[in-house]
Amino acid sequence: MLELLHQMQVIRTFEEQVEKLFQAGEIGGTMHLCIGQEASAVGACSVLERKDKIITTHRGHGHSIAKGMDIGRMMAELLGRETGYCHGKGGSMHIADLDVGHLGANGIVGAGLPIATGAALASKMKDLGYVVVCFFGDGATNEGAFHEALNLASIWDLPVVFICENNQYGMSGSVKEMINIEHIATRATSYGIPGKLIDGNDIIQVMETVQEAVERARRGEGPTLIEAETYRWRGHSRSDARKYRTREEEAFWRKNRDPIALFKNKLIVEGIITEEDFAHLVEQVQKEVNDAVEFARNSPMPSIDSLENDVYA
Repeated sequence: MLELLHQMQVIRTFEEQVEKLFQAGEIGGTMHLCIGQEASAVGACSVLERKDKIITTHRGHGHSIAKGMDIGRMMAELLGRETGYCHGKGGSMHIADLDVGHLGANGIVGAGLPIATGAALASKMKDLGYVVVCFFGDGATNEGAFHEALNLASIWDLPVVFICENNQYGMSGSVKEMINIEHIATRATSYGIPGKLIDGNDIIQVMETVQEAVERARRGEGPTLIEAETYRWRGHSRSDARKYRTREEEAFWRKNRDPIALFKNKLIVEGIITEEDFAHLVEQVQKEVNDAVEFARNSPMPSIDSLENDVYA
């Protein structure tokens, strides 16, 4: 329980630090933060084995950390340094680490879905025994890739778990304006697979639901679609003024549905930690993130000689 809380706090602090670095001009490009969505990442990845794979999105820092990636190398990648996971060339939206089963983030909405289905097909054909967890947002469920991936995965009973992190907004529009059904999870019935609607900010519920889906997939019984309802505290990207929602709505989610606060309070009630313990944890995590920033800043920029390296597999 303490490690789960620690991981969620690492993701929160890492992203808050990344936001500051971006605003200071130390990180180029754009930035998509998952602050407020930590429980779905940590809960899902906590029930996976090291051999299991994940595919993430443009909003993938949390999933990457939860799957076991080093925050120093992640920070180096965001700052464009040679010591980063992609040698400083991938940036925020293209981090990957095959050693821990992270098949990569993706800057194209919905593009990870067919990749995850392909990886699951490889696992089944070669009898490799791993399960693939595919993270995507509510906006991706209206892409053709979503339907094609779920259809193939269902008819071939592939070992893949599809997790839709419904954070209520696809870029600048409410999900209610984008689909004509109440819950995305009901789309699973079209493919003859289980569809689960859960509170994506309740880490225990996430763990239990994903565990069940992973075990089903590992038994060869096929995929599951999980809709985890959550909320991103920041805008879609750093250029988003969030004019499409009210500050009152944001304040409600921050005050009442903060996944870290919900889990912390649960552990306090159960006598596992105290407020003082949590304050110490926050201090410890801040040091870990500060060390990651220092490592990144002290790392060299990629050499011009490496410009054409890694362009093709």
